Amino acid sequence: MTTGSANPAATTSERHSRVFRQAVIFDLDGVVVDSFAVMGEAFSLAYAEVVGPGEAPFEEYQRHQGRYFPDIMRIMGLPLEMEEPFVRESYRLAHHVQVYDGVVDVLRTLHERGLRLAIATGKAGERARSLLDVLGLLPYFAHVIGSDEVSRPKPAPDIVRRALELLDVPADRAIMIGDAPTDLASAHGADVTAAAALWGCHDEIGLLAAGPDVVLQRPADLLVLCPAVPGH
Repeated sequence: MTTGSANPAATTSERHSRVFRQAVIFDLDGVVVDSFAVMGEAFSLAYAEVVGPGEAPFEEYQRHQGRYFPDIMRIMGLPLEMEEPFVRESYRLAHHVQVYDGVVDVLRTLHERGLRLAIATGKAGERARSLLDVLGLLPYFAHVIGSDEVSRPKPAPDIVRRALELLDVPADRAIMIGDAPTDLASAHGADVTAAAALWGCHDEIGLLAAGPDVVLQRPADLLVLCPAVPGH
């Protein structure tokens, strides 16, 4: 894949657009919603409450984006007790989360074309469903799966495989959209086409180094890869 192109999606979309897809699996944060400002505030409040004074290492936290929150705490050597205030503040601030420009139009078009949509997120399932409900996006998704609802969260393939099972779609008829290497690893492990979403990515070099099958510059690029389901 040539990543130096002005439009990396163009280097891969022709081959992948020939695939007949029935489903799209989305990561949530950094793909569907821009929650990083809210996440940073919730993380800082949780850090102050549990750890104490000092600057919360949110930049380091972001490098582990896509993983389940308790796993990130273990990796960073932070107290697992941070989860409760982090979740509490995330719920409180949920109405401040922004949906990325163009995402709603893409979700609507995919739905009209007959594709089945799912979320596979590092968030807990209940919190992800609550956030999508607050933002009015929940009806677009047939299933929303959180990291607490599978045996092994990303980068393991379990959550993508679970999505395929619930959607009743074979791996070669689906595509996974993510903004972190853990998303791509999960997709690859499940034998699903892995698409890198650059619009919410905080480490483009690291994401491209993870070997995406497709690179998407903006949400609308996904529509080239997902024509209408025949007969719909």
